[in-house]
Amino acid sequence: MVQSSVLGFPRIGVLRDLKKANEAYWAGKISQSDLLAEGKRLRIAHWKIQKDAGVDIIPSNDFAYYDHILDHIQLFNAAPERYTSQKLDPIDEYFAMGRGHQKGGVDVPALEMVKWFDSNYHYVKPTLQDNQTFSLAKDPKPVREFLEAKEAGFLTRPVLVGPVSFLALAKAGRGSSVDPITLLEKLIPVYVELLKALKAAGAESVQIDEPVLVFDLKPEVKAAFKPAYEAIAALGNAAPEVVVATYFGDIVHNFDVVPAFAGLKGLHVDLVRNPEQLEPVLKQLGPTQILSAGVVDGRNIWKNDFKKSIDFIQTAIAALGADRVIVATSSSLLHTPHTLASEKKLPAEVYEWFSFASEKVKEVAILAKAVTDPESVKAELEANATTVKARAESARTNDPKVKERQAQVTPEQHIRKSAFDSRYAQQKTHLKLPLFPTTTIGSFPQTQEIRIQRNKFTKGEITEEQYDDFIKKEIDLAIQIQDELDLDVYVHGEPERNDMVQYFGERLTGYVFTTHAWVQSYGSRCVRPPIIVGDISRPAPMTVKESKYAASVSKKPMKGMLTGPVTCLRWSFPRNDVHQSVQCQQLALALRDEVIDLEKNGIFVIQVDEPALREGLPLRKGAERDAYLEWAVNSFKLATAGVEDSTQIHSHFCYSEFQDFFHAIAALDADVLSIENSKSDAKLLKVFIDESYPRHIGPGVYDIHSPRVPAEAEFKQRISEMLEFLRPDQLWINPDCGLKTRKWDEVKGALTHMVNAAKFFREQYKDQA
Repeated sequence: MVQSSVLGFPRIGVLRDLKKANEAYWAGKISQSDLLAEGKRLRIAHWKIQKDAGVDIIPSNDFAYYDHILDHIQLFNAAPERYTSQKLDPIDEYFAMGRGHQKGGVDVPALEMVKWFDSNYHYVKPTLQDNQTFSLAKDPKPVREFLEAKEAGFLTRPVLVGPVSFLALAKAGRGSSVDPITLLEKLIPVYVELLKALKAAGAESVQIDEPVLVFDLKPEVKAAFKPAYEAIAALGNAAPEVVVATYFGDIVHNFDVVPAFAGLKGLHVDLVRNPEQLEPVLKQLGPTQILSAGVVDGRNIWKNDFKKSIDFIQTAIAALGADRVIVATSSSLLHTPHTLASEKKLPAEVYEWFSFASEKVKEVAILAKAVTDPESVKAELEANATTVKARAESARTNDPKVKERQAQVTPEQHIRKSAFDSRYAQQKTHLKLPLFPTTTIGSFPQTQEIRIQRNKFTKGEITEEQYDDFIKKEIDLAIQIQDELDLDVYVHGEPERNDMVQYFGERLTGYVFTTHAWVQSYGSRCVRPPIIVGDISRPAPMTVKESKYAASVSKKPMKGMLTGPVTCLRWSFPRNDVHQSVQCQQLALALRDEVIDLEKNGIFVIQVDEPALREGLPLRKGAERDAYLEWAVNSFKLATAGVEDSTQIHSHFCYSEFQDFFHAIAALDADVLSIENSKSDAKLLKVFIDESYPRHIGPGVYDIHSPRVPAEAEFKQRISEMLEFLRPDQLWINPDCGLKTRKWDEVKGALTHMVNAAKFFREQYKDQA
């Protein structure tokens, strides 16, 4: 009989319960026992949702207070010595690695965070040393949570990150040269011990995630699968049955690794992202192995097309038999909101098109029944077919005027009027920029008062005029503080903005918005992605009013802030019925109008942020990646190329891992790039020398994800390291990212040190000004 399975469930709760508990604990408002009790409540509630939906195989150890990779760092006793030497309580050591710690005489920065494959989720990167050792934690979290579920009446399948993926996603710490994959021999015994402990606790099966199988792997990483999984298979009945899970891509190019799994229960593949891999994968399975078929989308919010999914499942059944097929989510549902039931304000028509995590677990169970006892779910299948048809035929999805404008786009619209050298000569004079110019990325703290006033305005409790007056006062405050800090290029602080994508989506056609559809981005940071349901256009200016006012009261150049077309696309839930390149071009045209309007209203520095450009990169090199970079770069250029040479275009990117697609970054033709860089080794900037990058760059000099305020000496050290790879006349000084999540005292302290450090180097290099 076909079973149903979920690879993971969202952690944060219906109303961001986990976020609230974490932040209350960090603020000292609740005790550690209160925090742990809230975690247990959430886990039990999530297991119950899945059981009540009829799911056969329910995951455990998919919960994390901050991040699941960080959980594994602590599980393997792999925390760097700078944390373990502080003798913090384990939960405080855990959070110190995730967000830094600066109190009680302890001052340690956070570990590096990196995007999880091509998603908007961030994981904490394991940082390993030359003398690295591993051992199993005394009270292993996967065992503890399995037993917790068992006691509550749920027999679960624990989820582990596989040994090869854990090491392949790690890095060597500063001062170490170890290649993490060479540590496999030390790590395998810990997995063996853990699997034995899970078996002793009563676990019948385990899901081991090896998502790196969708990458183009280095030979040494490929070779690691054989010893790792031979050791696991050799445990036989001493370990639970093992299903290896992959997602976010296909594994056909890594079929030479699959024999390493011969002694295991089976394999999970993502048939939403790469449905064409189904038949090749079926041929690779051993004579008794099962296929976990990921047909329910774990990354998007559209209702499943049951007819299409049933076709895939029946193909698998025809090849393997019903007992060897599991219907599953394509990946963990971590990337989807908790439940559609919380949404009371969506248009009735589009409400029927969506499915969030709690609804997706029902879809998995329905599909499993549909191929074994279709009569039992006849009503659900008929309702699904009606919804799919209604969406395809809806007038809401198509705007002929948008399509007509797209058809008229020309190559010339993607090109600035002059080359960079000519542009910058005009910009330097026009903007009066010094050496080592200082700026911020855009947002300033979103205080409680800002949120209260925005909420009042949204509810109609204050008038638009009253709200505008409040926003002007916040802009005045931001400018006053920047005057005191003596920054060189100002921002207005974005007090009027809720989220960097939602704010723009609310001012564009083609979007709809949710009330409670929160998704974890990192730690306690949650986002509420807007949903693209139709063709996109800009009915009216979106940011001009606030930026124009800010410029009128500022004595320094004011930077206009926009979210780029790729990021608007990637940080929304996109349509799945139109290619993403089409949606991105529509966004670019809307933003082009905004850029030109900003310039007309006296804004001569315009930052178009593209932090999602890297995460949208297809995971493998080849034609798909080349095509993506072409349309992504062209979208950015279409949005920004309509201005005069004297107007300076900035763009911001998260992470400095540009080596694989640096040509695309250069092709954007932005005058200034700022990148998140403070937790990366400065030598990553070497690519700018190797590629003779001609324009300007601002590598982030401090981590905005942490409340920690770095000392002035740290800023000087970072800038000094950067000058080993960048010219003085090329370097801007700025934080890693926006400052909306920080407090004003943290911001003022850090920016004071940053500006002082920039002035120090400005004096040192004044002859080159």
